[in-house]
Amino acid sequence: MKDHESQHWDDPLPGFRWPTAVTHRMATPSERVWEVISTPGNLEQFHPFCSKNPVNNWPGEDSRDEVHYLNGWILERRFCNWIEGAGYDLQIAENGGKSSFVSWRVAPETSDSSILRIAIYPYVLQDIPSVVRWIPHLLRVHPMLKKYLVSVLRGFEWFVIRGEKVPRNQFGRHPWFSE
Repeated sequence: MKDHESQHWDDPLPGFRWPTAVTHRMATPSERVWEVISTPGNLEQFHPFCSKNPVNNWPGEDSRDEVHYLNGWILERRFCNWIEGAGYDLQIAENGGKSSFVSWRVAPETSDSSILRIAIYPYVLQDIPSVVRWIPHLLRVHPMLKKYLVSVLRGFEWFVIRGEKVPRNQFGRHPWFSE
């Protein structure tokens, strides 16, 4: 796993501050990566903290699904931007709660390899003045979200390379999402 956070990617939500993003290079064509991430219910195959991923509407900008985490949380994903072959953006929240913004992007590297990037713009701490929130963000939120994203991307590669559903907590438990 290689983390390529220095590569330039557009910031799809400039109003939110301090996103956590992880970029993963893999020996898989970008068309295959897009095929997997654009399949309804895809998280059930590669997300190590997801017990199920029921779909309410698919595909496109009006897509809606739910992520049922191992710890019992259920979050709804509402897709707001669908870029065929390249990625999508979504808002994720508990029913009626504040939403975080998530961006998925795939880019070809060569004909046989690609880069998948996930960025989370968390709602937590957004209402707190920047001078105060940087400490909890730096010490807790960013490291926990990064650990989460690394596990999701490793699970994605597991599924794409092996063709097998990723086992629960395959890359270690997560204090926020594991059972």
